[in-house]
Amino acid sequence: MASSSMSSSSSWTSKQNKMFERALAVYDKDTPDRWQNVAKAVGSKSAEEVKRHYDILVEDLMNIEQDLVPLPKYKTVDVGSKSRGIDDFDLRLMKNMRIQ
Repeated sequence: MASSSMSSSSSWTSKQNKMFERALAVYDKDTPDRWQNVAKAVGSKSAEEVKRHYDILVEDLMNIEQDLVPLPKYKTVDVGSKSRGIDDFDLRLMKNMRIQ
């Protein structure tokens, strides 16, 4: 779930992203020194970095809501009269379970 602008930002680990999400839930838009507090909660990121990360997140969400992000192309499998989208993980799982 990331825009191309995300790559120009410093990289974030999944742990940092989770800490960022939790901090946003604690420090809302009316919190004084919000970005300093979020940065402190995340650790190893500056207030400017967390603010930029937030701006990118908002931009991505707006693009998704405006249907500017294409839907992923999933493979489909015919299951009787219904088709269901499956991804590579599903295919590997089916092979391992000898379903395919």
